Amino acid sequence: MTLAELAERLKATLDGDGSVEILGVQGLEEAAPTDLTFLANPRYAALARTTKAGAILVTPEFPSLATPTLRLANPYLAFAQALAIFHQPPVYPPGIHPTAVIDSTARIAADAHIGAYAVIGREVEIGPGAVILPHVVIYDRAKIGAHFFAHAHAVVRESCELGDHVTLENGVIVGADGFGFARDEQGRWQKIPQTGPVRIGSHVDIQANACVDRSSVGSTVIGDGTKIDNLVQVGHGSRVGSHTMLCAQVGLAGSSVVGSSAILAGQAGVAGHCELGDSVILTAQSGVSHDVPAGKMISGSPAFDNRLWLRAVSLFQRLPELARRLSALEKRMEAAAINREPANHSNGGAE
Repeated sequence: MTLAELAERLKATLDGDGSVEILGVQGLEEAAPTDLTFLANPRYAALARTTKAGAILVTPEFPSLATPTLRLANPYLAFAQALAIFHQPPVYPPGIHPTAVIDSTARIAADAHIGAYAVIGREVEIGPGAVILPHVVIYDRAKIGAHFFAHAHAVVRESCELGDHVTLENGVIVGADGFGFARDEQGRWQKIPQTGPVRIGSHVDIQANACVDRSSVGSTVIGDGTKIDNLVQVGHGSRVGSHTMLCAQVGLAGSSVVGSSAILAGQAGVAGHCELGDSVILTAQSGVSHDVPAGKMISGSPAFDNRLWLRAVSLFQRLPELARRLSALEKRMEAAAINREPANHSNGGAE
């Protein structure tokens, strides 16, 4: 594909030779003369002048380069779109592997691809365009929309509901029992039945080994367009809004509420029954045990306002020095106090 053709497909402004042949996409340092690359972070601007790439995706205001450029407002998004153009994913033709076990009451679109040893239970409904790879298990009465893609060993438990264009990576479990136990008079833990399903919207991606638990009552809900990374735990009865991102090892305790367009960075944790508003950002390893208003960025454990946290961290690094200075100051003040004490003169008792 020529660079001019690629510019048209990406709706980018071409600056340079449009006849350059582009065969793939790579990073700035790895790119060859037939590759497209991108620059979204100004920290790497110097690499744009040394890259061997055939063309670079940049913002409209980026300085001119000898290398041809495609200019648009969001180079990173355009890079993702270019990857989709050049990457050829595996093709899974319609058909059912002879080792798959499918209950006779299941209703599955005729164009589905169902891999080896997949198991699909009673009264399951799966829409058109599904790809179900080996060892996937769909429990009874699950309802799944169009263009479902389940990688090997993903599990959808009983009565859960998934929208269209949902992707489950390897080892995902949707609808496992929530962690609900009540202590009896003898101090023993009694399991609370987890009767509520998980309801997942459309265009949701759940990465490897993440778990979204079912609830004791009501539902656990994931909104449209939300992305859930590897090893995330969504506790029973939690509700996550649309287009939110839960990064690796995030943990939501039971009945957590997270708004739309929020970002919870790696290893952030939310205590049960807390509510985070729309567009909240929790930075990595933050621990939240209180409600957070919409639009706030917070950090730390216990978490508080990010700007104040940055100042606190800066001071924390200086604590040893400040402790030494305080100790020296106390000693000087003690010495000064001793020097100011009046002399204790005695007249031997004579009057």
